[in-house]
Amino acid sequence: MNWLAIAQKLLLGISILTIGFILANIAAHQISKLKTKNAKIWAHITRFTLLFLVTLIATQQIKLDSFILTPTAKNNQAIAQQQNSNLSWKNVLLGGGGYVTGIYLHPQQKDLVYIRTDIGGFYRWNPQNQTWIPITDRFPKSQSDYYGGESLALDPNNPNTVYIAAGKYLWSKPGSIFKSTNRGQTWQKLDIDLPMGGNEDKRWMGERLAVNPFNSQVILFGSRRDGLWRSNNSGETWNQVTSLPNNSRKGIGITGILFDKRVSNLVYAVSYGDGIYKSTDAGVTWRKIPESPQFPRRMAISSNGTLYVTSSKGPGVTKYAKNAWSNITPEKSQATFNAITVNPNNPNHILVSTGETDSTRLYGSWDGGKTWQRIKRTMNSTVPWWRRLMLKQPWISAIEFDPKVFGRAWLTDWYGIWRTENYQTNPVVWTNYQKGHEEIVTFALVSPPKGAPLLSAVADVDGFYHDNGLNAFPTREFGGQGPNFQDTYSIAYNEKNPLRVVRVGGNRWNNTFGGATSTDGGQSWQKFPTFPEKKMPLRVAVSATNPEVFLVTISDEKPLLTKDGGKTWSEISTLPKGAKGPWNWAQPLAADPIDGKTFYYYAGGKLYRSTDGGANFEIVNESLLRDRWHSLKTAPGIKGELWLSLDKDGLFRSTNAGKTFSKIPTVERAFLFALGKPPRGSKVPALYLYGKIAGKNEGIFRSLDRGRTWTSISDRSQPIGNNPNVMEASKQQFGLVFIGTNGRGIYYRNTQ
Repeated sequence: MNWLAIAQKLLLGISILTIGFILANIAAHQISKLKTKNAKIWAHITRFTLLFLVTLIATQQIKLDSFILTPTAKNNQAIAQQQNSNLSWKNVLLGGGGYVTGIYLHPQQKDLVYIRTDIGGFYRWNPQNQTWIPITDRFPKSQSDYYGGESLALDPNNPNTVYIAAGKYLWSKPGSIFKSTNRGQTWQKLDIDLPMGGNEDKRWMGERLAVNPFNSQVILFGSRRDGLWRSNNSGETWNQVTSLPNNSRKGIGITGILFDKRVSNLVYAVSYGDGIYKSTDAGVTWRKIPESPQFPRRMAISSNGTLYVTSSKGPGVTKYAKNAWSNITPEKSQATFNAITVNPNNPNHILVSTGETDSTRLYGSWDGGKTWQRIKRTMNSTVPWWRRLMLKQPWISAIEFDPKVFGRAWLTDWYGIWRTENYQTNPVVWTNYQKGHEEIVTFALVSPPKGAPLLSAVADVDGFYHDNGLNAFPTREFGGQGPNFQDTYSIAYNEKNPLRVVRVGGNRWNNTFGGATSTDGGQSWQKFPTFPEKKMPLRVAVSATNPEVFLVTISDEKPLLTKDGGKTWSEISTLPKGAKGPWNWAQPLAADPIDGKTFYYYAGGKLYRSTDGGANFEIVNESLLRDRWHSLKTAPGIKGELWLSLDKDGLFRSTNAGKTFSKIPTVERAFLFALGKPPRGSKVPALYLYGKIAGKNEGIFRSLDRGRTWTSISDRSQPIGNNPNVMEASKQQFGLVFIGTNGRGIYYRNTQ
């Protein structure tokens, strides 16, 4: 609502009414003085006529309905908002779930906060609605490595300028550094490409990227393999700094760079495994500080120039002042310490945390580390499904005092972001702020004809029955009403009764696996009565007519069959070994949606089929192309209709239960695809594709005529580029489609 515009319209309307009233009275007075029989009557008529016209004109100028909405206007506005929302992809609200490896608060601008994540990109805080805005979602699939957050640096002299070092893995494509002058709305790639590892070892330490507070043109970046780099023109060009020896641990490198905000050109750098170096000329030349910690984690400088350091393999917390080191570790603990911050308004107030543990401890000191107090915590979770482990703030990566709000501090950990409004209470109350931060890795998605609009199988936090819809956090994980798994790898339902659901998963941390069944669409679960030990299940398919019969593919072993709901299992000897898991998103297994005894399996360019309930398979087609990135699906409600995507080799369809396949000629690449509910009046399933259509750029498309013609449903500002790995379409609502990613959660769009 634009209050200034409203005030201007009201003032204009009142002015028109006032002037009109004066003119009407003048005119009426002049007429009444006429020496005619009905002068007074005509004067009244003139006055009322002019007042009516003036009032009409004033009302048209004010246009009250533009800001006082009638029910009809409200409905029109709601429809317009719904139509606009359908034009873009949005995240299914889950509530975090991924490692937030750093948090950054601008020293000049209140509420200007950024976070980096290991595999979900970078975000900026929106204080108006208490959400996180993803600021790297414009990277397409070809640049998916840039969703790895290696480091971030703010220009302390310009709140609009921010730099990011982006790259996921050392073994993948080189990472790079990007610059934004509008707080992350757009990015400029800088001329520096180096191996980076936002999801590599010691990613919770930092910060590798720093801007000189006395000269914003000077930027330093510590790499994992190639030493220290320096720019003296705001990142336009870079040069390697050879005066700092590259004696750091291989693959870890220069993990931290910190400028002193008090002394011009004074800067410290951590060479992990070697020690801490110091420069007094803004990073041109360096010398090692004698007796410095060998394995520092993080550094912080107080306003009086004292350097504080957390470490492992030695004193957990040390300080450097007057050219001397002091051990100030809380309780003389032998634990590794990681996160540390010094209050910008009190140089003696310090917060530290232990690191790399599920049982994280927090300590505070108000006398520069001479004494410490263990900080008790009360957890106020805004995400209903967060379980006990997540509320313990495991593996804290960063803590920061808020420089603009007294009493406020921020903290990030393995699953999300926490904030307290009063760090001086005991216990300290921490609240998590997760809206907008969606970093979950997706293994599988199912949208059954009945029940919840979506069931999601994910890594690290099991999976979800989306009982609150797509725009609210789920009430609980699958394990909230049944067995809890670290990962759920696959979900399938029985076509005859879609509320009968099967899921498979397990715990990578102790190598135990299995599955569970549900009779209420995934709201509650019962663990399989038995499951073979040390076997990792990857995919599951359920008979269309008998929910007790389902097949499970096994990592690097032959698939298994149960005919009694998981009580007994038999190996399917006529099928080849499955792919190695769990980080595999191929979909080789499907059940016929009509014939409960028929199952299909793709492997190595061959199509296998069973017509005896999965006990035996035979090859019915061995002329298909080979591709390890493949997906086999059956058309909803149609017997014997199969669809097979083979990535760069395209999309194929069979109408005779796999005996022959025809290539869809318009599809040049089929990375992902899905089949969903037909539009009204049609029996042809809606077909969705993440790939390449002839004559069009790579993107996301929909076809309503089995692939003859296509409509783009892409959003150029939201290409869904963070390794999309699964696609699903609603069986309940035409036009609703989902895409799961490898670190940016689940996207959806209503394409009606």
